[in-house]
Amino acid sequence: MAAVRISSRSGLPSLLVYLGIGIGMGADGIGHIRFDNAELTQIIGYAALVVILAEGGLGTKWKEIKPVLPSACALALLGVATSVAVTAAGAHYLVGLDWRPALIIGAVVSSTDAAAVFSVLRRIPLPARVKGTLEAESGFNDAPVVILVVAFSTTGPVEHWYTLVGEMALELAIGAAVGLAVGWLGSSALKHVALPASGLYPIAVMAIAVTAYAAGALAHGSGFLAVYLAAMLLGNAKLPHWPATRGFAEGLGWIAQIGMFVLLGLLVTPHELGDDIVPALLIGLVLTMVARPLSVVVSLLPFRVPWPEQALMSWAGLRGAVPIILATIPMVNGVDTTHRIFNIVFVLVVVYTLVQGPTLPWLAGRLRLGEPQEAADLGIESAPLERLRGHLLSVAIPEGSLMHGVEINELRLPAGSAVTLVVRDGKSFVPLPTTVLRRGDELLVVTTDPVREAAERRLRAVGRGGKLADWLGADGPGEGRHGRGR
Repeated sequence: MAAVRISSRSGLPSLLVYLGIGIGMGADGIGHIRFDNAELTQIIGYAALVVILAEGGLGTKWKEIKPVLPSACALALLGVATSVAVTAAGAHYLVGLDWRPALIIGAVVSSTDAAAVFSVLRRIPLPARVKGTLEAESGFNDAPVVILVVAFSTTGPVEHWYTLVGEMALELAIGAAVGLAVGWLGSSALKHVALPASGLYPIAVMAIAVTAYAAGALAHGSGFLAVYLAAMLLGNAKLPHWPATRGFAEGLGWIAQIGMFVLLGLLVTPHELGDDIVPALLIGLVLTMVARPLSVVVSLLPFRVPWPEQALMSWAGLRGAVPIILATIPMVNGVDTTHRIFNIVFVLVVVYTLVQGPTLPWLAGRLRLGEPQEAADLGIESAPLERLRGHLLSVAIPEGSLMHGVEINELRLPAGSAVTLVVRDGKSFVPLPTTVLRRGDELLVVTTDPVREAAERRLRAVGRGGKLADWLGADGPGEGRHGRGR
């Protein structure tokens, strides 16, 4: 918890703080703990990555990534292939590595880290297209990269490229089908079955996400793609007690990141890194200044993305713990020069995370891609009333919400829903139609099942547009007949 606080106040990427803790506990630190079990690190890293992808999928808004889904898939497939080829060529010709370790390093570092991207981008007010593309790419590209690293790390000859492409396409297709199926079945079940305690809903959601990973892996598909897609379906399904579920998932995501980074810090031996610092810096320079920009340009060529957005996406190819975890795969498989591969990847990730992460908000400002903050959205939590076929909506009016100053009758909720209670300054009362709402109020809204979604949409619209919500449209600014084109 202290490390989280230090990271947030200092502006340093959390990766470096947790890695520093692990190094300090390790053989070269004050803890003198000797740890060299790469296989255990890989297993725990995979488990942590499943939780991180699940948390990221639960927080991904379908309306943001739907318009950019083709470009995100292009970055996750064609972009990764371009980045692997260019980075491997740089490692081979500039550093002198053989082609197998060069290809392994190229594949390992070509995946953007989901945890790093989610944590950084959600604090920067970027255009929806840029933010959605980067989030979806980071969720999708782990799957093909893992397949490539495993293929390059086999002890036998590397398969022909067309065989590798075919196997990758099959694994991705199976993983996508399993993830969508598990996510749809799980969300349908949670919508129609009232669990006896609200605390069971977060556990059920995470259990469904992990089940998607397990089912995808057992079906010889991509479990990482399955868990991300299943979690994304669950996150956009308007499930009961959603704020509690999101908070629970974020807590698990923090635990996964902290544990994973500390363990990776324990695994590294700092005094062995000296000979690999310069090669790591050269490969990282090729990756950051050539491979990533080229992969963005090639992948987004059909979509006519403006160059400032392409420039930001090129710099936002953040790396984190995932490449370091993937670097343990050749160690477990017994590939030659595995320790050098691990050391190069470790140094590259640490240095370029320190460079890219803190400078990303500055670059967004220089490119004039920052957007003004919208009115704060409402936090609505739903509890199902199974026997009455209704719902209780708990609505909190935050600072910045334009619902402040709106009368109850101006909410114009659909027939079948009503505000039944207001809690203000610790006291509750039944509101009148002329009661004026204030920031900090908590509302209890009763709605029947058929109009629940309409009631939520109306509440959110008033939260964004205030008394002008009718003129701005059902979804707030920019969506209505009078607000379109703003």
